[in-house]
Amino acid sequence: MLRTVVVLAAAGAALFALVLFGGVYDVSALRPHTQPVYALLEQGMQHAVRRRAADIVPPPDFESERSVARGTRCFRDKCQQCHGGPGVAPSEAALGMQPLPGSLIDVSRRLSPSELYWIARHGIKMSGMPAWQYRLSEDDLWAVVGFVTRLPDMSAADYRARLAALDASSCRSAPGPAEPRGDDAAARAERGRLAMQQHGCTACHTVPGVSGSRLYVGPPLEGFARRTWIAGRLPNTPENRAAWIRDPQAFDPRTAMPNNGVGEQAAADMAAYLGTLR
Repeated sequence: MLRTVVVLAAAGAALFALVLFGGVYDVSALRPHTQPVYALLEQGMQHAVRRRAADIVPPPDFESERSVARGTRCFRDKCQQCHGGPGVAPSEAALGMQPLPGSLIDVSRRLSPSELYWIARHGIKMSGMPAWQYRLSEDDLWAVVGFVTRLPDMSAADYRARLAALDASSCRSAPGPAEPRGDDAAARAERGRLAMQQHGCTACHTVPGVSGSRLYVGPPLEGFARRTWIAGRLPNTPENRAAWIRDPQAFDPRTAMPNNGVGEQAAADMAAYLGTLR
């Protein structure tokens, strides 16, 4: 019996190695995952979200007309390009994504408001769904949830009318609180580590403690706390680190590092995390 288990385990490991290192699995976005893979990932996501959203209590006014009007603007600016809306198709880029972002027209019939909020706030890894907690306030997150609960009864004409009633302002607000809460050095550094991932630092840098591909567009950030200067221009202090993160081109117009819209608190947290990289 033991020999059979060992043989089967070795065969499974050999098959896995063949698929992984032999390039057998087709990663092209032209060929979607098989239906069993889709179903497995969907089931896993639903159970994970349900567990984590179980203790979340919606605010009493998240479905008020005022909140829904606010959520309409945020849905238009942040959600429509991927998920579309009643009578509105997603953007071209979204239509080519795998997995395809689903329509949200009936999602409130399948997921509770607490589950919708958790997904909007935390995102879903390996799906393209971002964590909006770093870009939207708590009020705006719940406003989007309130709007989504109206979608099952909203016609294309109703949706167009709601969009037409909006003024020219966009959905821009201070982000909600990051996790974990607290203001001691360890909590600030941990918030900074999470913020570095959510603000796209690993698109150019390798960052210790943050998962990502090995990229060398910008210098690796290992040992950052030991460096005397930032970009050869600024003394490496927490204040200067935060200032550089928020607007690097203000200090060096030739740098390729962009302004990623990092807020003041997130920049301070990121500076605190960089201070731990020795």
